[in-house]
Amino acid sequence: MDSLQSSKPHVVCVPYPSQGHVKPFMKFANFLHCMGFHITYVNTEFNHNRFVRSHGADSVKGLPDFVFEAIPDGLPPSDKDATQDVPMLSDSTRKTCYGPFKDLVLKLKSSENVPPISCIIADGVMGFASKVAKDLGIPEVQIWTASACGFVGHLQYHDLIQRGIVPFKDENFEIDGTLDQSLDWIPGMKNIRLRDIPSFIRTTTLDSIMFDFFLHEARNCLRSSSIIINTFEDLEGETLDALRAENPNIYTIGPFDLLGRHFPETEKGFMSVGSSLWKNDSNCLTWLDKWEPNSVIYVNYGSIATMSNHNLKEFAWGLANSKLPFLWIKRADIVADDSATLPQEFFDEIKDRGYIASWCIQEKVLSHPSVGVFITHSGWNSTIESISAGVPMICWPFFSEQHTNSRYVSANWGIGMEVNHNVKREDITNLVTEMLKGEKGMQMRQKSLELKKKAISATDIGGSSYNDFYRLMKEVLNHKAI
Repeated sequence: MDSLQSSKPHVVCVPYPSQGHVKPFMKFANFLHCMGFHITYVNTEFNHNRFVRSHGADSVKGLPDFVFEAIPDGLPPSDKDATQDVPMLSDSTRKTCYGPFKDLVLKLKSSENVPPISCIIADGVMGFASKVAKDLGIPEVQIWTASACGFVGHLQYHDLIQRGIVPFKDENFEIDGTLDQSLDWIPGMKNIRLRDIPSFIRTTTLDSIMFDFFLHEARNCLRSSSIIINTFEDLEGETLDALRAENPNIYTIGPFDLLGRHFPETEKGFMSVGSSLWKNDSNCLTWLDKWEPNSVIYVNYGSIATMSNHNLKEFAWGLANSKLPFLWIKRADIVADDSATLPQEFFDEIKDRGYIASWCIQEKVLSHPSVGVFITHSGWNSTIESISAGVPMICWPFFSEQHTNSRYVSANWGIGMEVNHNVKREDITNLVTEMLKGEKGMQMRQKSLELKKKAISATDIGGSSYNDFYRLMKEVLNHKAI
């Protein structure tokens, strides 16, 4: 190995194996690569194979100083091109991945072909990777890939047990108004109801896999030596202050998309397909070109959320009946039981003004001038990307901290509205019409543009996120210009 290569700092990156975590992690890894780091990027074997199927074998060849490795996730083999069962995957990674990951790190440590490992950067919910780092005496950092408000929400699980709120005594809590009670005692959070806390609290037993998973993983993440969050001070300042009261070593370096403009080489050649586990449809951008500014509804429910066939049809007809143009990213597995069929009369109705695709490069769609509103599941990547693009949102949260993000979008930031989860077509029609044509929609678009300016300012040279990134380089990653 040449001396230049051997002198590089070497970071091992370990994202949680689903699209919403892989995507921001890949962006961050590319920033480090541009700063002169050697990167080992660790996917699960399942996701490694999905990359190959979606983008070809070259997509995981990497570069001499950006290498892809894979470890087993402990689940039975599957060729399905869809997100794995989240509870099973979460349970399996924390129970089975410590050993394979430790073996990989030991292999890297003994290899003459890579520089010595200077740091392991683990996903905030991949505690086993941090444990390997600590056990082998390697510095560790964690990335919390969701929102700061979602992080604080997960950190309340223990308190909710202590207060006797969780577990619920029976299933009636879903319908008897229990979830509407205000939680005014959480530091750094305001306008929060029980229903806005990440949804894994909605359980009648403490044996729930996801409740137990986040109860421990969020607390473990908070104890990390340093935590990186894809957010910015002007957006989540109060919440970040509450987190820093528990761990002062928090670095806010988001939005990643906007910080990325300081690293233009991340767009060229290597991983130009992005980090999507699906094949992207680029024709939708050409289709968007034919529409007026702020006139198109963009719909995307992320990589995991599923709905009933009834809800799918109500939603689809709500869009169709609005008579407005829309781009809908509709995954093949959006309905859990594979019954996601829409009648021919729906397609006849939306002819020439509706475009349905299976996946897209979302940042490019959101920054297209014709997009006027984003109907989203309120995952954090989608939320922060919408803020970066100045596009208001209609939120239909499904699970986890999507409920928290949705509440902040509508109640605290004033840049969106919420859909009733039991969706009705007339509600969808009314919401999209208000957002694109009404007074409220205009006000929310204005607030969205103001927040976009703050996001740009945070990532400008000298801005809070820009400064935190370089502080992270110096204080945590011991970066010296190469």
